Amino acid sequence: MKAARFLLALSLAVAGQAASPARAIDRLLASSPAARGAFFGIQVTDLKTGRTLYQLNADRLFVPASNTKLFTTALALVRLGPQFTFETRVMADRAPDADGCIRGPVRLVGGGDPNLSARAVPYQPEPARAAPAPGYALAALAGLADQVAARGVKCIDGDIVGDDTRYVWEPYAEDWSIDDPTYEYGAAVSAIAVNDNTIAVSVSPGAGEGDPAAIILEPAVEYYAIDNRIRTVAAGGERSIHVHRAPGSRELELSGTIPLGGQSQLLALGIDEPAVYGALALRQLLEERGIRVNGAAVAQHLLPGEAAEGPAAGGDNVVLARRVSAPLSDDLRITDKASQNLHAEMALRAVGRARRSVGSRAAGLDELRVFLTEAGVADASYNIEDGSGLSRPNLVTPAAVVKLLRYMYNSPERDTWISFLPVAGRDGTLAARFDDTPAAGRIYAKTGTLAHVNALSGYARRRDGSWLAFSILVNNSNQSSAAVRSLMDKICILIWK
Repeated sequence: MKAARFLLALSLAVAGQAASPARAIDRLLASSPAARGAFFGIQVTDLKTGRTLYQLNADRLFVPASNTKLFTTALALVRLGPQFTFETRVMADRAPDADGCIRGPVRLVGGGDPNLSARAVPYQPEPARAAPAPGYALAALAGLADQVAARGVKCIDGDIVGDDTRYVWEPYAEDWSIDDPTYEYGAAVSAIAVNDNTIAVSVSPGAGEGDPAAIILEPAVEYYAIDNRIRTVAAGGERSIHVHRAPGSRELELSGTIPLGGQSQLLALGIDEPAVYGALALRQLLEERGIRVNGAAVAQHLLPGEAAEGPAAGGDNVVLARRVSAPLSDDLRITDKASQNLHAEMALRAVGRARRSVGSRAAGLDELRVFLTEAGVADASYNIEDGSGLSRPNLVTPAAVVKLLRYMYNSPERDTWISFLPVAGRDGTLAARFDDTPAAGRIYAKTGTLAHVNALSGYARRRDGSWLAFSILVNNSNQSSAAVRSLMDKICILIWK
């Protein structure tokens, strides 16, 4: 019944069901308040014939937001292969002595694994994922600590070093917004990524009015100093919680109010020095296993312009523990379905490291340009500055997006590639869209959202079994994202038929 009502409403909106989809889209855009003042770019192409079924500003440049991840994940899949893996190691310069003591530093060597976290791998839709047990966010590191303890290590007379030198230390793109790094979506990029380089801060009301809010960290690793100025107010009062962290600072300033008896609020915040955080977490886990650590938790970075040094010269380079990641295809599916920014940035650097021997953003982007030339995407049709889509100078044309989609559809990795994309009404960032329409389960597309930007690009499997590639990019919109998304969904319904 819901699907029938939706189609009836849409039929009335376009005022002419017998009209071609192209004419219906034009009428829909002309009549929708959500389209007023916004800049729309659309291309729809039949994948069997190559015929363009609809286009609007298809060769104009648009900010793509997270549609950028289509380029990054396609690059990683083709250049690295679906079975590519990452290895995280715990290493020492020499073996433990007769007393079980390691004389010197122990290094947590990051291999670029994005999933040292509580996330389910392979990907599971959010409703199917069980809530993680307390401390589970550190399960991957705990497994490494178990291996170290099993080697008979009793003490470490040296620092715990978070070694992220596999990738160049470029934690943020130059043109990200200044407040992006405060939050989980802008977490620092590193070859060590524990819990997606984030912490969760749970804020709960205090025991009485005027009391400070209660703060709980997950994982329970003391990294940020917290200045808690959040006060509990009367039941039914205003809930207003603010977070501030100055760039480069390790102090979180929390302020505002939370009503007595109200629910807790979870703040997902970014880590600014993932290598230090990983070293702190590993030191804590080693100490919990009875291993005395006499040193500090420190970072070892590879700065821009430096060459990777590799293991310390002259040592035995003893591997105390290792962890091999799930296949790359599992992570790229997470990256696109969950629109995970950090994972996209790490994938870009993994390509740079594998193909150009430098795990940097520039090396990854250089390889992306070569890949897009192979895919037939003209240089003038894009400008991509990062892997995730947070960079505001990113620009692509709808025609370029469709060109990429056609290339991947015709590649040997077609099925794997399409499996990365959110499915309408089923999972990922499309789980709550199209669910009451006949297009549910038939639209496979990547979403994208920034301020005044909305995007949706991917594939439509039509009722007759044919496939379409489409890209809908919307810039300069002053309407709510919900209204623009609804309009984009209606366009997808029209092309799906």
